Amino acid sequence: MLTKKKGNMKQSIPSTEKDNILNSLKTANTAFQKIYPGDSPERQPVHTVYGGANLFKSDTTMKMGSVSVGNLKTYAPNFAVLARALELPGHAALPSDQKGIEALEAQLKTARSAGDHPAWLAYTVYNKIIRKLEREAIEDFRIDFEDGYGNRPDAEEDATAEFAAKEVAKGMKDGTLSPFIGIRIKPFTEELKNRSVRTLDIFVSTLVEASGGKLPSNFVVTLPKVQIPGQVTALVQLFDVIETHTGLAKGSLKMEFMVETTQSIMSSAGENPLLAMVMAANGRCTGAHFGTYDYTASCNITARYQKMDHAVCDFAHHMMKVALGGTGVWLSDGATNVMPVGPHRGKDLSESQQKENTEVVHRAWKIAYDHNRHSLWKGLYQGWDLHPAQLPVRYAAVYAFFLESYADAALRLRNFMEKAGQATLSGDVFDDAATGQGLLNFFLIAMNCGAIEEQDLEATTLTMEDIRTRSFVKILDARRKKLAV
Repeated sequence: MLTKKKGNMKQSIPSTEKDNILNSLKTANTAFQKIYPGDSPERQPVHTVYGGANLFKSDTTMKMGSVSVGNLKTYAPNFAVLARALELPGHAALPSDQKGIEALEAQLKTARSAGDHPAWLAYTVYNKIIRKLEREAIEDFRIDFEDGYGNRPDAEEDATAEFAAKEVAKGMKDGTLSPFIGIRIKPFTEELKNRSVRTLDIFVSTLVEASGGKLPSNFVVTLPKVQIPGQVTALVQLFDVIETHTGLAKGSLKMEFMVETTQSIMSSAGENPLLAMVMAANGRCTGAHFGTYDYTASCNITARYQKMDHAVCDFAHHMMKVALGGTGVWLSDGATNVMPVGPHRGKDLSESQQKENTEVVHRAWKIAYDHNRHSLWKGLYQGWDLHPAQLPVRYAAVYAFFLESYADAALRLRNFMEKAGQATLSGDVFDDAATGQGLLNFFLIAMNCGAIEEQDLEATTLTMEDIRTRSFVKILDARRKKLAV
């Protein structure tokens, strides 16, 4: 058998020329990795709730949470009612009488999965929603100076910007703000740019002064109806000026932009401009949010058919994912504008009025549930909510989605971790970290929103210590160091 000693193989590329080529490739690879660093390991909220700036108070999100709990308990007093309204798996076989429901709940308390009982999913989703609404009903809130506020006299908007900023500062002090918060200013069109900048300046300047020079955690400025990268550039330049004159650290102010027009998807040059918009933000862009109704209107879709699952929205979503995949910029879908609010108000409603209210709310819930599941199916893990009554169904969709997918995802991650561990142990280079991070992100999102809990990690071989790193690469590095000891 013919063998060759290592190092004696015939090679025809001179080392100097090889080094020059590989150094050039290193430059190209480094430039690529700077633009596409991969998915962000930071927490992404599952929704953003928008509310008019004129209505915002320091405890607004807490009050909205209380309203959402009351709404759920009024129109779905138990898990079986919610399951039937949303048509969750196994809903048709659930009892409708209170005695039957209580007997079933007693059985489900010890169930661990759908394999233990077909009603496990519906029961688990319902109880997780209750806990979430009571603990952290709103993950992200946007104080809206655009569509939710409208065009008002300058003096009124000035006063609103100042008042809202002081309320945010109060919320920071009292601990009543949502984990993520920000403002949406008006677009940077020629007609509205001056008003938009004035609101931004007043709000941030007042907030910094009232808070002792601080911004809330995860504070962001939303720029709507962006059509050209130049609008993003202008906002970032304004951030530089504001930071200089308020004493904020450079880079403190972050932004996200909204995809609401066809020009956001295809520029006048016939190119997708979304990456150019992110690049124009110079590292300050955290997200791109889709505006369902403005975008469908820009496509000449009539009001009746302006829905989140319209084909033109699917196209735009895919263009967003193709353009921004791997950049670390979060993508968010839009909102369902059918509000789950009954037509009859007051305490002394007749039985028929209560029944009609319930039917209206359940129809709206099902529409929102289907829309949210459609977004999740497309890999869009964040969306908008416009009303407290939408929060229960937001979490119902998210929890059902993650719990239904949990077993498959856990097995995939476990197998992937074993493959990565074998490569680490043998000294091989494991270069598929992006896939690992993608699988890890499933569990990060699921844990952050409350869909799964610490004990659910056992099947993945991950620990809470692993999860807290939020990075697949860091997990592998830690395990490699343990093996080396």
